[in-house]
Amino acid sequence: MLAAYLQKRRDDKELGRGLWRQGHDRFVRGLDRFHQVLEQLAARKDPAPYLVYANRLADLLPRVRQLSVRAQQLAPSQGLDIPFSPDGSYARLNRLLTTAGKDLAACAQVLAMIRYAPAGQEENLRRRLGQQVEDLETRLGQAEILLQTLPGEE
Repeated sequence: MLAAYLQKRRDDKELGRGLWRQGHDRFVRGLDRFHQVLEQLAARKDPAPYLVYANRLADLLPRVRQLSVRAQQLAPSQGLDIPFSPDGSYARLNRLLTTAGKDLAACAQVLAMIRYAPAGQEENLRRRLGQQVEDLETRLGQAEILLQTLPGEE
């Protein structure tokens, strides 16, 4: 209980309570959901082929946190309004982070479909999951590149 309290305080300090925190927390919830579905999948099918995707997604969490923390440092947000930038950079960054969370939720949905898929469809769904994970990694790469171009970044 103390650890959770301390983590919340650390998150409040680093991520604020606004837009950037929301993007980070959405990603965390999506990752939790993916792992819950993976555990449920184990009751019906061998989860081993999907562990690589689970690991790749988990490896993205520090990147999302770093993006969110840096965004909070550059454009502090305590609400849900997107901070102003003359060229719309913060709006694009918010869109990339929001879409990353949505993409992660879509990965969990595909995994849930795999759980009940007949053998003939499972391979197609596995390829779809792999493509979604790649798209998510690409989206975070775009966000990192965008963040490097924002004022205050050297």
